Amino acid sequence: MAKEIPNLTATERTGTGKGAARQARRDGQVPGIVFGGDAEPLPINVPFNVLLKNLKAGRFKSTLWNLQVEGQEDVRVICRDVQRDVVKDLPTHVDFMRLRRTSKVALFIPVEVINEETAPGIKKGGVLTLVRPEVELVVTAGDIPEKLVVDLTGREIGDVIHISDVTLPEGAKATIDRDFVIANLSAPSGLKSSDSDDEGEAEEAAAAEE
Repeated sequence: MAKEIPNLTATERTGTGKGAARQARRDGQVPGIVFGGDAEPLPINVPFNVLLKNLKAGRFKSTLWNLQVEGQEDVRVICRDVQRDVVKDLPTHVDFMRLRRTSKVALFIPVEVINEETAPGIKKGGVLTLVRPEVELVVTAGDIPEKLVVDLTGREIGDVIHISDVTLPEGAKATIDRDFVIANLSAPSGLKSSDSDDEGEAEEAAAAEE
């Protein structure tokens, strides 16, 4: 199932140059440009509050957006640059690049764990640690996965789940080359403490015998 692409609404900016950009900012808008693809560059205005909210939410530059501009067809874009005020650190201009459905783009895909309640290690009191709740993948813009699934079926305490254990969507590839850890199933803290105590007693006994 493809991941739902969030909408971003903008208006076409009439007039170009510094004067039009300054007027946009006075009107509570952030001027921007949409470029690339088979169309001419399109000057736009994005509501300041909307842009700031999305910037604060994180991952703005690695999110694929469905850009909606009145009078224009919806287009898939990715942010290529956000210029900020050097003093206030607030956005003053934003650049978007159009993407075709076949374009490759790096995005963070959320990880979902399934069959946790039936995993033998969990039943024995094991603790699941999700090391990477999101994984950055290079994916096709027209086929973005909604999530990556980590299946804990048969997993025991001490098991480590790597990216190689996860089935990636066709054509997708992790941006990190090594076989990194996604999650691990460790012993409960009480058991760890007990094991440490046992080891300590054994060492003391061995020392006493010497």
